[in-house]
Amino acid sequence: MKKFKLLTAAVLSMAIAGPLVSMSAIAERYVLVSHAPDSDSWWNTVKNGVALAGKQMDVEVEYRNPPTGDLADMARIIQQAAASNPDGIITTLADYDVLSEPIRNAVDQGINVIIMNSGSPEQAREVGALMFVGQPEYDAGFAAGQRAKGDGIKSFVCVNHAISNAVVSERCRGFAAGLGVELGNSMLDSGQDPAEIKNRVLAYLSSNPDTDAILTIGPTSADPTILALQENGLAGDIYFGTFDLGENIVKAIKSGVIQWGIDQQPFLQAYLPVVILANYDRYGVLPGNNINSGPGFVTKDGLALVEKYAGEYR
Repeated sequence: MKKFKLLTAAVLSMAIAGPLVSMSAIAERYVLVSHAPDSDSWWNTVKNGVALAGKQMDVEVEYRNPPTGDLADMARIIQQAAASNPDGIITTLADYDVLSEPIRNAVDQGINVIIMNSGSPEQAREVGALMFVGQPEYDAGFAAGQRAKGDGIKSFVCVNHAISNAVVSERCRGFAAGLGVELGNSMLDSGQDPAEIKNRVLAYLSSNPDTDAILTIGPTSADPTILALQENGLAGDIYFGTFDLGENIVKAIKSGVIQWGIDQQPFLQAYLPVVILANYDRYGVLPGNNINSGPGFVTKDGLALVEKYAGEYR
């Protein structure tokens, strides 16, 4: 693990004497690597979070991602980021088997790493990361399932646009457990193409007309599902919950098409690691535990600030 930075006596004496050395000359540099394809607008909030943290902490920040969401490509990006010798890397751990080795290599190189968004505290510890900042996915799904059970739901379909991301799939499994039912064939591999998602949702509901509820795992699957329900006339008549927020999701909550959205606060998932790494490098201070950024349920009754900042900070 890389030790935090110490200013030399010469630099300290100059700093005391006056602003002879600009802090930007010794600014730390951090790279955030996500698994998100360019087409996934949900990550704009993450980009806003890392950019604001960089500005406020006076550090250099970079956002990198595989354009198509290919995880092998992401592994190469982590390797490239490590080769550039940043002060820290913030990365998602969307697939442990594919990404754990390049992350461990970065840690072995002496680079501080924080896992954000995808992965788990246990996996973060296994790869040698400082901590995990994100939402415990199974627990979030379980809480959503218990909420739906209290609302009388007994069956559901989970529209999963990220079937290869095992951690995100825990949302569906947790939801089933919270309901007290087997997941079985209730997880729909929707793909990421909006038109295909809509068609697959329409086909599933047509073949399974007794489905009580729909769960989507983010805007990529939620937005086309909203269109599907508008097309088949079930908008507002079928129980609909989703993970994450976005402009269309907020509108659907407001109109009653979606009952609730689970906010994992992606802004904080990007913002906090930059602040934590900068303070660790400068002063050697570090939170003593992982940080849960979610879940939080957003309903029609609490939309004011969420609606104002949806897609930007929420």
